[in-house]
Amino acid sequence: MPASKFPVLENCFDDITRHMTKTYSRGKFHAAVLCREVFARQNADIDKIPEFNHSGSLAVRLAADIAINPGQVIATVSDGKATKFLTSLGDGNEIESVLVPMKTYTTLCISSQVGCRWGCVFCETGKKGFIRNLTVEEIVGQLYNARLILKKGQIKNIVFMGMGEPLDNTENVVQAIKVFSDQHCFNIARKNITVSTVGIPHQLARMPGMLSPLPNLAVSLNAAFDSTRSRIMPVNRKYGLCALRDALLSLPLPKKRVIFFEYVLMQNLNDAYADAQQLVQFLTPFRARLNLIPYNENSCAGIQCPDDQTLIQFRDWLVAGGVFVRKRTARGDTLAAGCGQLGNWKPI
Repeated sequence: MPASKFPVLENCFDDITRHMTKTYSRGKFHAAVLCREVFARQNADIDKIPEFNHSGSLAVRLAADIAINPGQVIATVSDGKATKFLTSLGDGNEIESVLVPMKTYTTLCISSQVGCRWGCVFCETGKKGFIRNLTVEEIVGQLYNARLILKKGQIKNIVFMGMGEPLDNTENVVQAIKVFSDQHCFNIARKNITVSTVGIPHQLARMPGMLSPLPNLAVSLNAAFDSTRSRIMPVNRKYGLCALRDALLSLPLPKKRVIFFEYVLMQNLNDAYADAQQLVQFLTPFRARLNLIPYNENSCAGIQCPDDQTLIQFRDWLVAGGVFVRKRTARGDTLAAGCGQLGNWKPI
């Protein structure tokens, strides 16, 4: 993409309007039309937009002036419970995203980086290492392309739970959320957008000043003992549980808002009674909802999913301690599209 072109997918309506007003006599009108076609209808063909094609010169000028590059979907795979799609980026790197149908709407799981630097032992993405951050356009492009794939139905929820650590790419993730939630763009409510993070205290502290209202926050916790968490999540060696807890408690949480915590249960690593008791203690100060996730098999060696009896027992220990627990149903695991499985595309 030439540097001079204006990247539509990276900008909110006001920014698009300012750009269009500088160049075109009916800037606000043209901006509204462009947003309607690009964001609501996924139409990137300027020549086929009625308001522009009445004048050949206008369509030509627009085509030369703006860029709409969501990335190219090069493969999709579905098992009826989820659809995973692979996007090729302009530099040849690839990212994975997942569509998960619910009863009345669809959730889209998107990536924020190519790879990830934190190397969690249970995560396929972490094995790739960090390659680079996604641009705003590449993040937003996943929703643009997902709507084309879905065709029918509504994508109501966006979750940053794909490849990468969103808070290692804070500026681009924040701008993408603004585009997602702009009523002239994708018009997805902030309360339906969730950022999942391993927990980076100084980035958490920045969020309230960058986004208001905040999206939902989901913290990938997975252990309540520093020794265990440091073993399975190297981020904890730099930012321990005390620092994470203090950063979360400092967030200006609205009265009805909760913090979601994610706990991937792994056999003989974090599934004992002592783990449950320590987890109860850690969560006590928070208005919390815990997502209990059975480990999804991938190529990470030496880790196994506990049996159903262990899962139920662990949940019951938490409930007895007053924790609100949701035992997550596996979706997409047969496609290597579940939690911790993205990053090694293997259509099944």
